[in-house]
Amino acid sequence: MPSHVEPRVLTDYSVEDIQVLGGLEAVRRRPGMYIGSTDERGLHHLIYEIVYNSVDEAMAGFCSRIQVRLLPDNLVEVKDNGRGIPPDIHPATGVSAIETVMTTLHAGAKFGSKAYTISGGLHGVGCSVVNALSSKLEVEVRREGKVFRQEYQRGVPLSPVAEVGQTEETGTTVRFTPDGEIFPHRDYDFSTLARRFEELSYLNPGLILELYDVVHQQQQSFCSQGGLEELVVKLNGERKALHPPFTFSGQSNGTLVDIAIQYTEVEAETLASFANCINTAEGGSHVTGFRAALTRVLNDVARKLRLLKEEEANLTGEDVREGLTAVISVRLSEPQFEGQTKGRLGNPEVKNQVESVTADGLDRYLEEHSGEAKAIIEQAINAAKARMAARKVRESRRSLGDTTLPGKLADCSERDPHHSELFLVEGESAGGSAKQGRNRRFQAILPLRGKILNVEKATLEKIMGHEEIRAIFTALRVNDSDLSRLRYQTVVIMTDADVDGSHIRTLLLTFFYRYLPQLIDSGYLYIAQPPLYRIQAGKEEMWVYSDEEKDAQLKKLGQRRVEVQRYKGLGEMSAQQLWETTMDPSQRTLLQVHVGDAEEANRLFQVLMGEDVPPRREFIEKYAKSVRNLDI
Repeated sequence: MPSHVEPRVLTDYSVEDIQVLGGLEAVRRRPGMYIGSTDERGLHHLIYEIVYNSVDEAMAGFCSRIQVRLLPDNLVEVKDNGRGIPPDIHPATGVSAIETVMTTLHAGAKFGSKAYTISGGLHGVGCSVVNALSSKLEVEVRREGKVFRQEYQRGVPLSPVAEVGQTEETGTTVRFTPDGEIFPHRDYDFSTLARRFEELSYLNPGLILELYDVVHQQQQSFCSQGGLEELVVKLNGERKALHPPFTFSGQSNGTLVDIAIQYTEVEAETLASFANCINTAEGGSHVTGFRAALTRVLNDVARKLRLLKEEEANLTGEDVREGLTAVISVRLSEPQFEGQTKGRLGNPEVKNQVESVTADGLDRYLEEHSGEAKAIIEQAINAAKARMAARKVRESRRSLGDTTLPGKLADCSERDPHHSELFLVEGESAGGSAKQGRNRRFQAILPLRGKILNVEKATLEKIMGHEEIRAIFTALRVNDSDLSRLRYQTVVIMTDADVDGSHIRTLLLTFFYRYLPQLIDSGYLYIAQPPLYRIQAGKEEMWVYSDEEKDAQLKKLGQRRVEVQRYKGLGEMSAQQLWETTMDPSQRTLLQVHVGDAEEANRLFQVLMGEDVPPRREFIEKYAKSVRNLDI
């Protein structure tokens, strides 16, 4: 130790500082460790955890119906017709198994693999975590001709399990109210829940899942007979398919593997993966095994059919997955999910198991359907040619960061990206006003001429040759996924508050989502909110941002003489007005862009900005009445 450093005496840290959190207190202290977050996603996860227990009963063959009801005062009810939790006294805890399951972490029937050979709720924490994070919870069990009930408050039983009646039914009902101390917002999104339950119905053919929103009088019921094949068809929608969907199944060392595949002419890959009915949105070993087999088998078949010459390089994974829509479902006795939210499957042995089943099933199918095999492989070969051509384009893109800044960029003097802002402004006129009105120290302006290219329909070569897109890359000083040289950490899309402005904004959002998603993930992309109206009442001046706000202000002003001016474009405002209303950090409103549901965002961009007209027409017809401005 250097002589000038005095050793510290640790008088402020003793055994008394070590806290031991008993029971479910740890869950309440750190809810994010168990449900991922306390926002809307975590709120929905409470329902999923209870539903997964019912699905486990269905997978074991003892449950055919699950009902979820959203009731007044944030109350949720999940009811199934499974076997019901045993009410007997548990030898280890000395209390009923019902109370044990509802109040003890890592207590459940899924560890020993006797009651449940396969289950999604492996960790045994689902019910107890929901109980801990609920202000009130009630469980009702129908079993052996009797009805048992127990109530809890923030995970603590209010009384022992009691026998309260008789019944001929079996099953479990859980009613809970998410705790307002944990969840700042307790409003469930019906469509989000409906999508998940529809997904579960495809994974469990014949299982009925019913969702009722009693408050808003909505209901939906799901029951699939076609299973994964039906899900693949739904995911593809109106895309032009190269062949009918096909499925294959197999078992490897106790792991059941079910896969459905259909190739389309759309370039994007759509892959949904599940482990014991849990949506593994982050993939895992089952996805890795599937992709390895897919690449190997298609290369072997391509050589066998002489579609690939001996001297030609193998197709890459990226090539063979172009246009692929696939659903992978595995069921295993001891899944290792990464995190309680189960986003990724970690079992290393599953890779080889899925790879083996995929290779056998895919090879057999392609051998029996040579015409379809040829169509799939030819598409992959075309993708390889496009990839090699695009490589040159990407190399030119990487050099954009070293290119001189675009001439029309009005840069700022600040060199710290954390304190620098870039406004992407629609049109030269608005760009001129923004350049004059900005704070030159930290605000840069890049005017964009007209509507930028729709990247959803264009090739990579065409995209990278587009002047406005090249200007954006160059101004930002980014290439590929590297943000280390990013020039601005606040990037603002500033367009007119009209239909054309909405279209340009959508085109820019599509570009960023497809080609600079890391900018969105980092929280650097924003949308400016320019005013629609200026209301002058004597010397009083007001800026309003919607028709509703304008009507409210006019009603408030009553009989006073007022002058209302509508701004169709940013260029109609003076530089000072644009600064005061839209660019001044002390007064402006910026909307941060983020992606809540990546799969749904991907689907919407394909629908709204892609080549296929029928799904776009269907979307407009469905939502036209609930959207104020929709421009495609």
